[in-house]
Amino acid sequence: MLADRILFIDGEAIVIDKPAGLPVDPPRDGSLSLENHLQSLAFGFQRWPQPVHRLDRDTSGCLLLARNPKAHKRFQHAFESGEVEKHYLAVIEGVPDGDRGTIDLPLLKVSTRESGWRMRGDVKGKAARTHWRLLDSREGRSLMLFAPETGRTHQIRVHALEGLGAPIVGDAIYGRSGEPMLLHAWRLKVSRAPKPAVEAKAPLPESFAAAGFRIDEDAIC
Repeated sequence: MLADRILFIDGEAIVIDKPAGLPVDPPRDGSLSLENHLQSLAFGFQRWPQPVHRLDRDTSGCLLLARNPKAHKRFQHAFESGEVEKHYLAVIEGVPDGDRGTIDLPLLKVSTRESGWRMRGDVKGKAARTHWRLLDSREGRSLMLFAPETGRTHQIRVHALEGLGAPIVGDAIYGRSGEPMLLHAWRLKVSRAPKPAVEAKAPLPESFAAAGFRIDEDAIC
């Protein structure tokens, strides 16, 4: 139950820890999505909360919901104007050169009849910028902290592959399937002056520990 995964709640906002495997938008196959859980997240409000942004189906972690239309509009503006801090944790199939850097690679959506659509780096695409930091590495894999400035579709997944030369573990589109995708929206902070910011952290899923990685939050922040 998503009502048991609340990270932040007040009169305007709810942040949930979205589990991997739950799509935000209703999928074509008719399976369950976030929409099927919204009524349980109303908590006495007449309106059901609505997602302000999106996380990929297999990405876990912080997802912001607005509890009324005015708040939804303000939060969307915060995302569009760069007033949102986002930090993701991921495990990639490789070890990057250096311990930190920035990937500045525009992204373009392409599609083919054979494989459907996907994103790729292309100078004709929309601007996309991601800061990264190496946290740990073992057995040819690395635990990474990603801080995207922009919010393009599949941004971190493509930047990991094309910017670092190493896909995210378990990424069936840009890497190899066969295990859970290790991409987690760990921290979210949304400014809303003069009120205090909406801020939340989502616990690291057990799938990361199963892959041999844990985090020391004091060492990251």
